[in-house]
Formats: sequence, structure tokens, C-alpha cells
Amino acid sequence: MALRSDWSQRNCSMARGLDIFGDPWGMLVLREVFFGNGRFDTMKTRLQVADSVLTRRLAALVESGLLAKQPYDDGGRTRHEYVLTAKGEDALPVLNAVVIWSEKHLQAPSERAHMYVIHATCGQRTGSADSCTECGEQLTAGNTSWHSLTRSEEPVPLATAPKHTDKPTNRVQGGGEEGTAA
Repeated sequence: MALRSDWSQRNCSMARGLDIFGDPWGMLVLREVFFGNGRFDTMKTRLQVADSVLTRRLAALVESGLLAKQPYDDGGRTRHEYVLTAKGEDALPVLNAVVIWSEKHLQAPSERAHMYVIHATCGQRTGSADSCTECGEQLTAGNTSWHSLTRSEEPVPLATAPKHTDKPTNRVQGGGEEGTAA
């Protein structure tokens, strides 16, 4: 997925991981897909990104196996939306860690510019990227919500990878208000 330097063959696991996760646009694209926004136009609007940038990031995430393209009919022609793969779903703790670290260490520009990781099973906000700090259960895309105050007053359940089907199992459609906020 290297868009700058190819670190995919490095002897360091962190370097190989950064080959995929080291690009901010790629991480933001994954955020949108987890929020259930897998269509190009929706991502473009939410991210306020150029077509060429989004196209390259989507192609790189598909090539790296984190996303898959799925056809849909927009009423006049067949188009593609992007869905998580099992490998992409496994990236959830990485995104959770960025959110949790940012909330802990970076000042938000406004009261609404916060995003929290919520364990949907017990309903509690967690301070851990991979397990609930309240009840200890492992976090998965199926039991985790993100609460972005700029998107919704309520936590948004995350999209999951399709399970042996051609249809995505996104539990949300649209992901809330338009704009660049999380």
C-alpha cells in the first residue's frame, strides 16, 4: 500500500504495519467504512478529499486486503461500494487506539469535536483499544460503537465484514451529518 516509500518488506513488524496504517487518508477512509460509509461519493463528501487521492487510497486498501469492492446498482449503472474484509475488521484496535490516545492527549477544537469508543454490550465508554475497561470483554466491530458528537447524539454501531455472503452487513447507512468531522 506504500504511497511514499515501500516498507512492506522491512524486517520490522512496525515498519510493515506503517506501510499500511501510516497514511492519514487511509486511516480516515477506514474510519468511514467502519461508520458504514462505503460508497465513493459519500466518502468524498465526508472527507472533503480530491477524487484522485480517494481513488488511490481505496485502491491501496483493496490491494492490501483490508477492503473489498462490492457491486451495487445505483438505478442506472452498476457501481462499487467498499466493505471491510476480515483483515480490515481486525484493524479496529488500531483505529480505536488512535481515537483513545487523541482524546487523552490532544485538545479538541470544540465541545462537539470528540469521539469515544463505546462497548455496545455494556454501554460503557472504554479506555482500551481492544477490550472494555468496564467489563473486560474483547472489543470487536460487532460489539463496538463509536460516538462522534459531530455525527450523532447516540453512538453509531460499526460496520462489520460480510460473513459468507455477497451483501455487506453494515448496520448503519450514511453515518450521520456531512462534513469532515469524525
